[in-house]
Amino acid sequence: MADLITVEDPDDPRLRDYTGLTDVELRRKREPAEGLFIAEGEKVIRRAKDAGYEMRSMLLSAKWVDVMRDVIDELPAPVYAVSPELAERVTGYHVHRGALASMQRKPMPDAAELLVSARRGVVTGDRRDGAGERVAIFEGFVDHANLGAAFRSAAALGIKAILLSPDCTDPLYRRAIKVSMGAVFSVPYARFDAWPAGLDVVRDAGYAILAMTPDEKATPLDELNPERFEKSAIMLGSEGHGLSTYALRAADEWVRIPMSAGVDSLNVAAASAVAFYATRPRPA
Repeated sequence: MADLITVEDPDDPRLRDYTGLTDVELRRKREPAEGLFIAEGEKVIRRAKDAGYEMRSMLLSAKWVDVMRDVIDELPAPVYAVSPELAERVTGYHVHRGALASMQRKPMPDAAELLVSARRGVVTGDRRDGAGERVAIFEGFVDHANLGAAFRSAAALGIKAILLSPDCTDPLYRRAIKVSMGAVFSVPYARFDAWPAGLDVVRDAGYAILAMTPDEKATPLDELNPERFEKSAIMLGSEGHGLSTYALRAADEWVRIPMSAGVDSLNVAAASAVAFYATRPRPA
């Protein structure tokens, strides 16, 4: 059973995991270095716990203690009960959901290991979900909300794993987790050590790399042979510039979402949802 500790000093060193949550640059450096991430809100905290992440501590406003009582009773981590005002002074913002948890990160697999495990899950799993062997590749995602939304689409639409270029933002950053509604815990991911050389690992594993681009030379999604999707890696680029020239050159095929009304592209999170839905294997 966790210890329930009332804290009244915003400078209490036991609250260090939660300080300065609005300082993006600080948290982006500090959290991976210290092996932690912050889960916000009851549902996200429960999903992180259910995904096997170890809890370091919880920070709760008083009214959330009873709501989280089963978690408190189950886990040995300390629970700090604070007023909403003190929570805001510590974190730097009004904690609307009233519940934060500091969680321990897990070791990240490399890209080759991830593809093997994704393949093993398909072979041993139930293929009736129509998910096939699709994985996704994200290059240069720097917006936490877009990354979180893309992870949520991937989870909902059967993507088995996600591979990130070295410059992608952290899926376990608080806003990415929040927007994904905890989907970052259910879709396994890895980060390439080299880019775009790391794509050789994907091709060597037998995946066709499909590069999403608005270029008119690309094949419209609805004109691609569905068999092309059965073992595919769907690659999407950064919010501002799309896929780099290097990534496009490394792809097996360019694919585009047909547009109308003078619109040349979609937000990358929306584009990921369209691509993941359109490439799902159809029932025989």
